Amino acid sequence: MPDVPDFTLRQLAYLVAVADAGTIASAAADVRISPSTLSDSLADLDRLAGTPLTVRRRAHGVSLTSAGAYVVEHARPLLAASRELMIGLRAEPGELVGPITIGCYPTLAPTVLPPLLHDFGEAHPRVDLHIREATHDQLEGRIESGEVDVAFVYDTLVPGHPRRERLFALPAHVLLAADDPLAQGESVRLEDVVSRDLILLDAPPSSAHTLSLFEARGLTPRIRHRTASYEAVRTLVGRGLGYGILVQRPANPASYEGYPVAMKEISPPVDPVGIDVIWSATIDPPERVRALVSFARSIRWTSS
Repeated sequence: MPDVPDFTLRQLAYLVAVADAGTIASAAADVRISPSTLSDSLADLDRLAGTPLTVRRRAHGVSLTSAGAYVVEHARPLLAASRELMIGLRAEPGELVGPITIGCYPTLAPTVLPPLLHDFGEAHPRVDLHIREATHDQLEGRIESGEVDVAFVYDTLVPGHPRRERLFALPAHVLLAADDPLAQGESVRLEDVVSRDLILLDAPPSSAHTLSLFEARGLTPRIRHRTASYEAVRTLVGRGLGYGILVQRPANPASYEGYPVAMKEISPPVDPVGIDVIWSATIDPPERVRALVSFARSIRWTSS
């Protein structure tokens, strides 16, 4: 008979919850038990391990010891495997079952999410798709920990070193009010707009990318407004309050309020920005996640 460890998966799950939450109270709320029960579980696990796994400091929360970090690192795949075991028991042969948490950069959501939620969802009705819109910096650590299974992002400034596949690529364009004289041309030079008011999409990495386009030509744009909302940029441009630099190209030629806008290529051409699907390089993805990645790669993206 194989050796059976003295610790339980539940104890490991509680330790991982504490590592992620940083405090006993928050971790207890996450796993829906009392703080005293969680503390007792950690003490039992320390005793079984023969060494402290956590350090608790009043007003400073809980941190892991080196032994605790080692246990958490190895506990994560064990817990993931145990969840997959239970999910697999509920599935018919060849059927995909279980949750997938999809991270998505906000401006990509209108392009990427509809075919995933509709087409992939219809093909695999027992897969629960959960959406988490997040900028690249907000995804940091969430892919590696398994909190987010797969994410759709721009190819720049992705935290960590995840696995990735290129889906499509688009160059940035200048967005103008439809009645702007520059909108009558085939393309727009950045030199022609640099002295105008820029409505900056201020969400990483979009803001850095936009500013880098000007910097590459020795230009400094005049920023009038900053907003983290893609539609707010389009609306302000539609009202004639400035121009925008955007990547995504919606089919609707009008702003949220109905003001017509025009998308114009930048001259000389700028390098395209890649849109990638990424997933963990340290956690072996379950079959349903692999199927979602394969499905995303098979789509002929209308924005590409």
